[in-house]
Amino acid sequence: MAAGFAQWGNDLYSGKRSYNIVGHRNRWFLFSGALVALAVTFLLARGLNSGIEFRGGSQFLVSNVSNTSQQIATDAVIGVERAAVPLVSLVGGNSVRVQAGDLTADQVTAVRSALASGYGVATPDVTSTFIGPSWGADVTQKALRGLVIFLVLVAIVMTLYFRDWRMAVAALVALGHDLILTVGVYAAVGFEVTPAGVIGLLTILGYSIYDTVVVFDKVRENTAGVADQKRHTYAELANLALNQTLVRSINTSVVALLPVAAILFIGSFLLGAGTLRDIALALFVGMIAGTFSSIFIATPLQVALRARERGIAEHTTAVLQRRVAADVAVTASGVPAAITVSAAPLHAGGHLGTAAQPKRKKRRSPGNPKR
Repeated sequence: MAAGFAQWGNDLYSGKRSYNIVGHRNRWFLFSGALVALAVTFLLARGLNSGIEFRGGSQFLVSNVSNTSQQIATDAVIGVERAAVPLVSLVGGNSVRVQAGDLTADQVTAVRSALASGYGVATPDVTSTFIGPSWGADVTQKALRGLVIFLVLVAIVMTLYFRDWRMAVAALVALGHDLILTVGVYAAVGFEVTPAGVIGLLTILGYSIYDTVVVFDKVRENTAGVADQKRHTYAELANLALNQTLVRSINTSVVALLPVAAILFIGSFLLGAGTLRDIALALFVGMIAGTFSSIFIATPLQVALRARERGIAEHTTAVLQRRVAADVAVTASGVPAAITVSAAPLHAGGHLGTAAQPKRKKRRSPGNPKR
C-alpha cells in the first residue's frame, strides 16, 4: 500500500496523473458555500455555549473522590440553587469540576457541604471560586483584536511576498471559511466555548495559512513567465501546482490530526478529560477545514481572480485557439483526431508529454527485395 501511495504521489508530481481541481472550481465554491450556510444556520439557531469564563458564575472543584459520578454533583447543586443544571466535567482521574450560576455566599457554603457529603470527602477538598463576566469580555476583546491584527499582517506579508494581492485575498477568504466552519461545528455539537477553545481557533489560523502558502509558492513557481509560452494556460499550470502539493498536504494533515484525534476521542470521550474537549475540537475541525480550503478554495479562487486580468484572459484565449488550430491541422492531415497535442498529459515544469505518433510504413526501392 505504501508503494502504491508513493507511486500515486510521483504520478501527481510528474503530471502522469492529474485531477482538474481548478477547472471544477465552481463546484467546490458551491459545496463550500453550502457548508458555510449550514454552519451559520446552526450558529443562529442554537448559538454558542459560552463557558463560565465568559458568562460568569461560581465554580467548584472536588478533589480526591473515589466515585466520579456526575449525577452526584448535579443533585447537590440543584438541591441548593434549584435553578439551571450545572455543567459537570472530570478533571484528571479523581477530581470533578462543577460550574454553576451566580450564587450567594450562603449558597456557596451549602453547595460545598452538599458536594463533600455526596462524594464522601472532607469539606476542605471542595474549593470554590467566583468568575465575573468582565474577565470573559476582556478575553473576547483581546482575541478579536489579535484576530484582526493577524489578518492584516497576513494580507500585507502575502501581498509583498507573492507580489500578488489576489493571493492575499484568496488566503483571507480561506481563513474565514475555516473559522466559520469551526464555530458552526461548536454550535452544532453544543461544546462549551472556553478560552482554550479560543486559543485553538487562533492556532488553526496559523496552520491553515501555512498550508496555503506552500501551495501558493508552487503556483508562483509554475506560473513564472506564463505569458512567454503558448502551450499551457495559467489555470492549467496552477492546477499542476495543486496536484504536485496534494500528497504533501494530505501527509501533513494526517500527521497533525492523529494526536489531536487521540485527545478528542480517546482523552475526552473515553477517559473523561472534559477540559480537553474544547481545544481538541477546534484543532480537529480547523485542521480538516484548513486542508480542504488550501486545496479547493484558496488556489481556485486566486485563479478565478487572475482570470479576470486582461493579459491572462488574452493569453488563455491564444493558447486555446492554438490548440484548436493544431487539432484541425492534424485532423486534416489524416491523423486520427484523438492523437493531438492537446490530448498529451501535462508534466512537471509545464511541458506536454510527447503525443503518440502513428507508425509509418517503410518504402522499398524498386531494386530492394522484400526481406
